[in-house]
Amino acid sequence: MNRPSLKRSFFQRLLGKPATTLPLDSGCWTNDTKRIVVDLDRAPELSQPYGALRIEASTLPRRILVVRDAEGNYRAYCNHCNHGGRHLDPVPGTEYLQCCSVGKSTYTVEGEVVSGPAALPLTVYPTHVEGHLLYVDIA
Repeated sequence: MNRPSLKRSFFQRLLGKPATTLPLDSGCWTNDTKRIVVDLDRAPELSQPYGALRIEASTLPRRILVVRDAEGNYRAYCNHCNHGGRHLDPVPGTEYLQCCSVGKSTYTVEGEVVSGPAALPLTVYPTHVEGHLLYVDIA
């Protein structure tokens, strides 16, 4: 079966340049040692299905990728491909994530490997929404 793929140039993949951006509003999220809290009112990247947001900071133990799926549910992952350690990106209009590198390891939204050189599934973090706040449990 032919899996959908991100439209990326060879050089974008070679350099591992992610398609998913950092937040437009860097203050849209906070964290403590156990969770990340995203103010959805300040994160327009997550306002539509298949929207995504990279969360990265020296105060975090790892990079996080938050994705809104087709049903409006939020999913969070360790943003670290298990093959080469590069960033992950959602494949627009699909239920797949893909590594930004040349290897193109592809995962389901549940974090399972479906193609490419990665051998291990992604780390998936529990999420829940209360009002306009999205909680990502990273402990």
